Amino acid sequence: MNNTTQKAILVVSFGTSYHETREKTIDQIETDIQNSYPERRIYRAWTSKMILKKLKTRDGIHIDNVKEAMETMRRDGITDIIVQPTHVINGIENDLMKEDVLSCAEHFARITFGAPLLTTEQDSLEVIQALTDEWGGLPQDEALVFMGHGTPHYANAIYAALDYTFKDLGYKNIFMGTVEAYPSMKSLLKQVENFHPTRVHLAPFMIVAGDHAQNDLSGEEEDSWKCQFEKAGYAVTCHLKGLGEYEGIRRIFLHHIENASAEK
Repeated sequence: MNNTTQKAILVVSFGTSYHETREKTIDQIETDIQNSYPERRIYRAWTSKMILKKLKTRDGIHIDNVKEAMETMRRDGITDIIVQPTHVINGIENDLMKEDVLSCAEHFARITFGAPLLTTEQDSLEVIQALTDEWGGLPQDEALVFMGHGTPHYANAIYAALDYTFKDLGYKNIFMGTVEAYPSMKSLLKQVENFHPTRVHLAPFMIVAGDHAQNDLSGEEEDSWKCQFEKAGYAVTCHLKGLGEYEGIRRIFLHHIENASAEK
């Protein structure tokens, strides 16, 4: 086997059971990576056991988890791997993913890790730039509320920091909340009320517009964000567009691979 075929990039995602959003997000990220690194083979692994099981039982589709992908690469003769997560933060999923990769490290000559989306202060500024580029036409009297996932992990602090940075950069009408942690919906309702918007736009701050976007954000249940904002008296528009659909976001992952490949 020649040198070029011994190098690979393992793209690790949480995963989604919604094929339509997967095509626009995870698939697109992997396509961009393959186009930028034609000399490396691209492999996929997903970390959500629940999603992997659902795809297997519902669709008969098998997607490797991290350890299975490492074994596939070992069998294929890969010796040099860059592992690039599409995770948003350095949270629990990312920690577990690294453990799984490193448990197989003895079979490979070189393993380097690319960083999740939000790792440095520069990442935060680039993410904000990517989002505001996309939402540049939003009227000043309308609010844009992003729904992050949230985690008990200390990395959750990044969501509040992002909200603060939006305001600091002059985007007074952009708000950041989470489904499962802080800033919560309770905090968001207070902040948005102080802004008095004529309309509230809701968008997921997650790589895919999957279950949380379909149900927690835009669902018809009374505890969905859409229904809660409507109950508070706002006109609401939902935008089911995952972060993976934003070209600027995909570019950040490419920068992280570039940094990982430069590591000695």
